[in-house]
Amino acid sequence: MEKPKDKKHVIQLVEENNVKFIRLWFTDILGQVKSFAITREELEAAFEEGMGFDGSSIKGYARIDESDMIARPDPTSFQMIPWRPKEQAVARMFCDILNPDGTPYEGDPRYALKRNLARLQEKGFTFYLGPELEYFYFKNDQGTELLDRGGYFDLTTLDAASDLRRETVLTLEDMGIKVEYSHHEVAPSQHEIDLKYADALTMADNVMTYRVVVKEVATKYGCYATFMPKPIFGQNGSGMHTHQSLFKGDKNAFFDANDKYFLSDIAKSYIAGLLKHAPELTAVCNQWINSYKRLVPGYEAPVYIAWARRNRSALVRVPLYKPGKEKATRIELRSPDPACNPYLAFSVMLAAGLEGMEKGYDLPEPVEKDIYHLSDEEKNKLGIKSLPGSLIEAVEIAEKSEMLRKALGEHIFTNFIISKKLEWDNYRVRIHPYEIDRYLPIL
Repeated sequence: MEKPKDKKHVIQLVEENNVKFIRLWFTDILGQVKSFAITREELEAAFEEGMGFDGSSIKGYARIDESDMIARPDPTSFQMIPWRPKEQAVARMFCDILNPDGTPYEGDPRYALKRNLARLQEKGFTFYLGPELEYFYFKNDQGTELLDRGGYFDLTTLDAASDLRRETVLTLEDMGIKVEYSHHEVAPSQHEIDLKYADALTMADNVMTYRVVVKEVATKYGCYATFMPKPIFGQNGSGMHTHQSLFKGDKNAFFDANDKYFLSDIAKSYIAGLLKHAPELTAVCNQWINSYKRLVPGYEAPVYIAWARRNRSALVRVPLYKPGKEKATRIELRSPDPACNPYLAFSVMLAAGLEGMEKGYDLPEPVEKDIYHLSDEEKNKLGIKSLPGSLIEAVEIAEKSEMLRKALGEHIFTNFIISKKLEWDNYRVRIHPYEIDRYLPIL
């Protein structure tokens, strides 16, 4: 289906496809999809006035004494939902959240990304992203019973989910989301579908849609898909390696043919910004307690703050330049996981890169050694520090970050920190199976 241009075009598509219901999507501050449906008869009113709802019931939104919110659909995000019957067609649109007076709501993660992109657009740049989201298939949501024992790039004989991936890719493409490739990942029952790069707002919407589609197709096949960062002890966790670049018009601002790394000064200062502010970004890009079970040495997860070209133990990787492929010059941030809120994660990545550009941060030399096998003394000599080792450590670093506060806005920043501290407190006071297994027999 062609990409809608405006509300008039959407109304036309609704009539042509005999759409009965339109689901309106938005997210809370933690990136969980919220949705309600309207009938086709309400569509024009939704475009003109928006649809009211109780914001006090949404995580990180309004207090009960200021709870009235308005969801106004973005017509350019209109897509048919392929898994609904055609005779009772359903479509969806992402919404912008507004205050009752029609002004943008500061607690809306989509608006936070728009604000950061506006700051970039003032400089004449467009922000492009290409994330690689990994996930697991299990028998159900009650445990981690595997579908297969396959490994990286294994063929169908060891890959029980090739049909699930194939249908997922076809469904994504039906919804206007371009896919580069899909494959079995390193861990048993772990998979990856890589999205073709797009501008940041489109990509954030695509990531939200991707996660819904993966889960819907899994349910159809009688299993469960999870983006939990580390569901299985002793196996690789799931990451969201995020490729990113800045363009001015059709020119890649990260490329410089005369540089030994083929990186422009803009690219170098952008990378330096990511490295310098990496500890601050971590609470947003890795926002769950379980995220830090993935961020440990030895399972391909980057925990060391350094950059490299071929070395996947570094936090930032710059894929090698191929002649004639100047537009493909990009950097890859390897720490985020697929359970983050993409609107906020993309916001803080961009904000960190912009800090580096605006303040002229210097980029250290790349580290092409396997950092996992360096001694502490060697890492100290090279100035290599580590990401936070737990959610509370990450949150305490984030809480002191003015860069993060500015990127998220006061409302989201404050509510995000409060939410994560509550999560840590709830986790901290519970007795976990490890403690019973380890301590009860001996204490």
